[in-house]
Amino acid sequence: MSKQVQEAYIVAATRTPVAKRNGMFRSVRPDDMLAHVLTAVTAKVPGLDCNEIGDVVVGCAMPEAEQGMNVARIGVLLAGLPQGVPGITINRFCASGLQAVADAAARIRLGEADVMIAAGTESMSAMPQIMGNKVSLNPAIFARQENMAIAFGMGLTAEKVAQQWKVSREDQDAMALQSNQRAVAAIAAGHFRDEITPYLVRAHLPGEGGTVRVVEKLCEHDEGPRADASPEGFAKLRPVFAARGSVTAGNSSQMSDGAGAVVLMSEAALKRYNVQPIARFASFAVAGVPPEVMGIGPVEAIPRALKAAGIAQADLDWIELNEAFAAQALAVMRQLELDPTKVNPLGGAIALGHPLGATGAIRTATLMSALQREKLRYGMISMCIGTGMGAAGVFERI
Repeated sequence: MSKQVQEAYIVAATRTPVAKRNGMFRSVRPDDMLAHVLTAVTAKVPGLDCNEIGDVVVGCAMPEAEQGMNVARIGVLLAGLPQGVPGITINRFCASGLQAVADAAARIRLGEADVMIAAGTESMSAMPQIMGNKVSLNPAIFARQENMAIAFGMGLTAEKVAQQWKVSREDQDAMALQSNQRAVAAIAAGHFRDEITPYLVRAHLPGEGGTVRVVEKLCEHDEGPRADASPEGFAKLRPVFAARGSVTAGNSSQMSDGAGAVVLMSEAALKRYNVQPIARFASFAVAGVPPEVMGIGPVEAIPRALKAAGIAQADLDWIELNEAFAAQALAVMRQLELDPTKVNPLGGAIALGHPLGATGAIRTATLMSALQREKLRYGMISMCIGTGMGAAGVFERI
């Protein structure tokens, strides 16, 4: 006899500030960032018995080196959670953090757990290159011509999207400028304050007489947004992926470091802890697309997520669309006719950064804060995914 599906609710969410690669978190380990948000997010639920946490699901796009050894479990132990709390690391590249939220919600919806944590962590400073320590693709994957684009750099796939969907350099730069302007304004207005748990970075430096001095800096704000961004500045940048291309460092997402975490509960747990939920997890969908135009993935995933949630696109009040590249974000917006006033109102990854597997969890914290602050009903998170996929998740404010 099948169990009746129950609802899963978001009750708390937080994130670190997002740092530039080799920026303010250059000496911070990804498992320490993860432990930081796990400690912070559980503290946001008064009276939570952490022994009740069914699992900690952590997204990480490059789970090796400092991010290896099942970083989820390492983060659980570093956070001082009970040793009986398990942890699992999952990888769907750029959608890993959102997939973690979806997987945690699925466990609750199936009645397998009442309390779950979803999270994501990624240090692009710690990884020696964007594709990890050692890439060893199966040569057989290239036996089919349509798979050759898996070997492309992500920037080349963005160039393909720009060409196929006719996204001009001017439009890409305009989106990059808007992303920075929105993010700078959001920081000034304090819109990220409630979702960010500041991180104290300690650096050990040489002192006088062979001593070691400790320098501390409290990191409270995202490091990427540029207050001095200008059309002239973006126009001067050269294409970096194709000689006659349009994709530049300025209109692409920033390589970044960061972590985020979310607590989810069943209705039974809400009553037991007398907790008011922020939002209901409404749906999640993922879809594949040709690898050479991987950036268009959300075009396939978003309609599926909306259908599963039982709502129309017009019902969405806030959309966090990951700006992997301005070219692909604009192509998705145009193809689906997304309302530009609802897409990334506080800026996107071009300004705020994209710490790969952590982004979905980080943007969940942003969305939860926005739905509460603006008293909106439906929000969505969506992103393209390397090797040719797209993902989307829908949430309803309670």
